[in-house]
Amino acid sequence: MHNTATTPPGGPTDAPSAPAPPLAETQKRILVILVASQVLSGVGLAAGVTVAALLAQDMLHSTTLAGLPSALLTAGSALAAVTIGRISQIRGRRPGLAAGYLAGALGGAGVVVAAALDSPALLFVSLFLYGAGTAANLQARYAGADLAAPRHRARALSTVLVATTLGGVVGPNLTAPAGHLAAALELPPLSGLFLVSGTAFALAALTLLIWLRPDPLLLARTLPAEPDVPKRTSTGPAPDVPQPAPHRRPGLPLGVLVMVLSQLVMVAIMTMTPVHMHDHGHSTAASGLVIALHVGAMYLPSPLTGALTDRYGPTATAAASGLTLLAAGVLAAAAPADSVLLLTLALILLGIGWNFGLVSGTTMITDAVPLATRARTQGMVDVAIAIAGATGGMTSGIVVAAAGYPLLALTGAAFALALLPAVIVTAQKSSRRTSSSKRR
Repeated sequence: MHNTATTPPGGPTDAPSAPAPPLAETQKRILVILVASQVLSGVGLAAGVTVAALLAQDMLHSTTLAGLPSALLTAGSALAAVTIGRISQIRGRRPGLAAGYLAGALGGAGVVVAAALDSPALLFVSLFLYGAGTAANLQARYAGADLAAPRHRARALSTVLVATTLGGVVGPNLTAPAGHLAAALELPPLSGLFLVSGTAFALAALTLLIWLRPDPLLLARTLPAEPDVPKRTSTGPAPDVPQPAPHRRPGLPLGVLVMVLSQLVMVAIMTMTPVHMHDHGHSTAASGLVIALHVGAMYLPSPLTGALTDRYGPTATAAASGLTLLAAGVLAAAAPADSVLLLTLALILLGIGWNFGLVSGTTMITDAVPLATRARTQGMVDVAIAIAGATGGMTSGIVVAAAGYPLLALTGAAFALALLPAVIVTAQKSSRRTSSSKRR
């Protein structure tokens, strides 16, 4: 019995060999559309990362609440993650992701109006809504893995992630030109990047609505079985089929923990770095460059991370995440305030560590959850990630105001270090299960 979505109308004689090429071609086309939307939405990520804290600081005339915008963005992302997950579960990835981007575009417009009216209340509501665009950008990685063979899932989702690099790197460097555009429109200069980013979110939504057909999640559900899954019989594994390594499926809890801690550490340190630099006399252009390189490090290593995860398993990549985040926190704490170079290196390491955590954690979760409940579960996982980010963003300003940026960075390093025991314990349990299975 072959599904009509993958079997061409050629007749029974060519049916056995027909499904694979169309499915592979469909996956390639879906990845192209997702990549295009990620480039656009990557620009949308820039505003929240680069100028939201500075905009709030200007409006409130205080550093204490400078972390609040990041907290609101990630809280809005949490609510949107649930909504996008539920819409995707029922109607597919296309309407779910597009709805998130459109909500983000509306939030961007609201930030511009709030800046023009000097209304902190409207700013905070709009930033909450803007977080939906961030949630959609993050959940698009799942769509890239829906039709991927299990042994290539990490590479498929990393292809979608890396596409964010172009927009994410270009976006922060648009701070000055967008500021000039805003000034020409008689708007506050810091609102200019939200004007550009909101437009980018809207274009990302239109790209998906028009071209993401067929829907990858809905198509995956019509397949008789997940492609490339080795079948086992009573006499052992199927012949001549490569078996996944025992460490490939460490399970849902570790995947959630890896992504939650990675997000917490990354958001906390990243949020306050532009404020830290601004308070020590660095220009907005300098902080924009640092954040641009950080965002590039968050997404650019994705193909390599995906290949390493497929090769060595997500547990090993998760351990690399903890070690890299630890190094980033220590370096950020030790870097002199006037050293843009060392702060840049710390933020690059921070981005790479986050990338390791996201790719490994996403692979663990996608492997562990069946298609029937995958989108809903993925949405709930991203809620936990967003809450972690909101916590990191909200507390970062308080910690810096009370004890300084170096202590914040060291606290992040301590959280990263705490990830390693969980990875080691999981690896040991997996090894024991593998040994027991071999004995049976």
